[in-house]
Amino acid sequence: MMSAVTITDDQPASPHTPPALPDASRLGVATARERTSRLSQLVTLVAVIVPPLGLLMAMGLFWGVGFRLTDLVLFAALYVVTGLGITVGYHRYFTHRSFETVPAVKVALAVLGAMTLQGPVTQWVTDHRKHHARSDQEGDPHSPHLAGDGLAGTVKGLWHSHVGWMFSTKGMERSIAYGRDLYEDRVIRVIDRCYLLWVALSFALPFFIGAAVGGSWALGFEAMVWAGLIRIFAFEHSTFAVNSICHTFGRRAYEARDQSRNNWVVALLVFGEGWHNNHHAFPRSARHGLERRQLDLSWWVIRGLERLKLARAVRLPTPAQRSRMPRAEATAPAV
Repeated sequence: MMSAVTITDDQPASPHTPPALPDASRLGVATARERTSRLSQLVTLVAVIVPPLGLLMAMGLFWGVGFRLTDLVLFAALYVVTGLGITVGYHRYFTHRSFETVPAVKVALAVLGAMTLQGPVTQWVTDHRKHHARSDQEGDPHSPHLAGDGLAGTVKGLWHSHVGWMFSTKGMERSIAYGRDLYEDRVIRVIDRCYLLWVALSFALPFFIGAAVGGSWALGFEAMVWAGLIRIFAFEHSTFAVNSICHTFGRRAYEARDQSRNNWVVALLVFGEGWHNNHHAFPRSARHGLERRQLDLSWWVIRGLERLKLARAVRLPTPAQRSRMPRAEATAPAV
């Protein structure tokens, strides 16, 4: 078994190391609230809890009529597998290069990530690298802290960071300045050009499996609705919550230079990505749940790949680096 390597200050650059990002200290720093209001916390909590409860109610209401065990199994399986394409693939591998892997795993992660309908890998990665370069400052594509003060500013900021930024002229970067390594990768260019094929596969797979198991095209369509449309909707909003909720609502373990927060509910929904303050403190770490009780499924998958000799150069912060990072007081109640 290969052991995980740790990040060191004098670690030589890998040929796959992403290009240097702009120095955020040179950018104009916007005022970010140290503590959100109780009302905005309540609004955020409702936004997190109500949609999953509504989904569970619909599943119970339609059980045996418009929802069956096959739909549930397909929903769960595709939610996890394609979701890991985002958390392990798009995020920890392609964006931050927190580990290295073999070509077959690289292709699989890129395709699975595309099946969540969150965009081609080059677009996702360049947006996210820009977010880290300018986190919660002017130029951050999806900060919730740049829309003004008061309740109106809080609500507007949450909306912008959750979904509004994707409809803004400042969103959806897809810039070579933040993704030269990917644009120069022939395999990634081919996968990006086939993006609509992966979108079609995301719906076709549950349709044909549902039809084969159920014995009718109608049951195939039913499976496509639950394990295609609703699954994509559920995972997309869980991912979007990292941008909105995890920069507004939760606890800060480290004094990162932004308003990132750890939120265990989001961490459960997106396989460890909700330990967002940890991630912003140590962006290249393959592990986000740094404490013993911080569940991080994506990290377990990376460790599994490493044990199978399919991953190497797994990067983790050293104990010395963690001790040097200033600890923060909890600034908002965790959900």
